Amino acid sequence: MVIEQLIFTIMSFAIFVYMFFRMIQKNDTTYVIILVLEAFGISLNFAEVLFGVELNIIFIMLKYIFSILLPILIMILEKRNMSLFEILFRIKAQIYLFFNNTRKAKQTLLDILDKNQNSYKAHLMLAQIYEQEGGMRKSIDEYVQAIDLNKQDYNSYYKVSELLNQLEKKDEAAQMLFNLLQKKPDMCEASELLGSILIEKDRYKEASNVYQDAIKYNPLNYELHYNLAIVYTMLNDFQSAKMYYEKAAEINSLSYNSIYSLAQIALIYKELEEAERRFLSVIEEDELSADAYYELAKISLLKREKDVAIKYINIAIDIDSKKIVEKVKKDSMFIPIMAKISIPFNLESDSKESKGKMTKKEEKVKEHLEEICELTRNLSDLDIKKLNKNESGKTKKIEDKKQKKSFEKEIQE
Repeated sequence: MVIEQLIFTIMSFAIFVYMFFRMIQKNDTTYVIILVLEAFGISLNFAEVLFGVELNIIFIMLKYIFSILLPILIMILEKRNMSLFEILFRIKAQIYLFFNNTRKAKQTLLDILDKNQNSYKAHLMLAQIYEQEGGMRKSIDEYVQAIDLNKQDYNSYYKVSELLNQLEKKDEAAQMLFNLLQKKPDMCEASELLGSILIEKDRYKEASNVYQDAIKYNPLNYELHYNLAIVYTMLNDFQSAKMYYEKAAEINSLSYNSIYSLAQIALIYKELEEAERRFLSVIEEDELSADAYYELAKISLLKREKDVAIKYINIAIDIDSKKIVEKVKKDSMFIPIMAKISIPFNLESDSKESKGKMTKKEEKVKEHLEEICELTRNLSDLDIKKLNKNESGKTKKIEDKKQKKSFEKEIQE
């Protein structure tokens, strides 16, 4: 017992002196907290020796923790270039964030950076706070400084790209994502974002390469297969699009947009039974139900089933009268049954209520497939075979009416 107390006294005093000189050397008053705790632990030991008091287990543990273990832990952290001041202030910032006091949390982190501009963690935490507050430019600056201090911080690299995209600096975002994927090709979210940017800029061939590379590392990722199907759709490579839509639907059985696109592709190739089956499987999806019934009505007309067509088109009008009536009036297919279509006096649309489910690129693809369906509706089976053959040899984007006419002419030649 006496030997133990002697060893403890020597060790604790030596550590206390070391920490005191560290405080003087670094001119850092943060060490005062550690010195006070050490002094408390040492005083417990002296009380035990001088007054013959036998401490209970709790006070014995506190004595060793405050006087020996905690200071040694601080020394180990310092050996790893981790400042005590920074550790305590980061904890302080986390406490402020826990109580949603972002102003004081930011000030605490800025205090760290005043002493040490090379604090990676402080820059990262500050970037995250600015991002949550909507200060995207400030957030980018802090993320960039964090990356400079830690080149392996791929998440911050991605965050900068994401924020640049939100600021409509898409070329800069795309370039950063290209660079990121060279360093970390298996980063799925980077591939998804880069692909979306390229799709938005109509750079479909580049987007297809990005998604193909990403699928090598993420073969069961629904978004990658679905987006690659979208790319091939816009490139008019419908057979490849069909393959990836089917894979997307296999991964996610609730991928109604994939199934709807497959139905439209089946219509292009005059595979009416398949198209009908797929349209029927998406009629429960609110955003697609009106269009699905509309397409089912057209299929029924092609099959010369007028009564069924009338039933389907009236259901479509009940769901979204404004959108469907507008389509019906533009489509000469419905002239033979126009008298039996129930067109309400007040046209209403539910599209606003469902707005937000379908993304811009999904709406664009849907419109594109509808236009191709219109172009190929009156083609013969031989022409459809030519279309299929042409797809395997080349891809071509249709952007305006002039190109659509040349596309139709090319098929018919």
